[in-house]
Amino acid sequence: MDDVDFTGSRIDHLNIAVPDLARAVAFYEPVLAAIGIGTTMTVPASPELPAMHAFGSAHKPYFWLIDGGVVGSNMHLAFTVDDRAAVRAFYDTALAHGATTLHAPGEHPMYHDTYHGAFVADPHGINLEAVCHR
Repeated sequence: MDDVDFTGSRIDHLNIAVPDLARAVAFYEPVLAAIGIGTTMTVPASPELPAMHAFGSAHKPYFWLIDGGVVGSNMHLAFTVDDRAAVRAFYDTALAHGATTLHAPGEHPMYHDTYHGAFVADPHGINLEAVCHR
């Protein structure tokens, strides 16, 4: 799989529902900041929509937390990072903010030869990953 190009994505944005938006934001803000992703907008609750909090980069929101939902089973989100140090920063920051370890930073050759990632469960039980493909 060494010739596979891991750049780019056809996913424009993704929403996930969480039971406690404030708790989720308190976790995700520092964890995503550790890998260069920040808050891009917040949307207060209205009669038409629940409260929402968006993360992204370069003013482009692509990861939204939606208040008042139920977290589904086997939910997994992976964020691509530029280097292995960022995988470690993600992992350390996540643990410092209440995540639990699923897989510490390391190689996962079952995916491909240079797959280096860390997996944690966020405070709501969502499986989060930071992965470097080199």
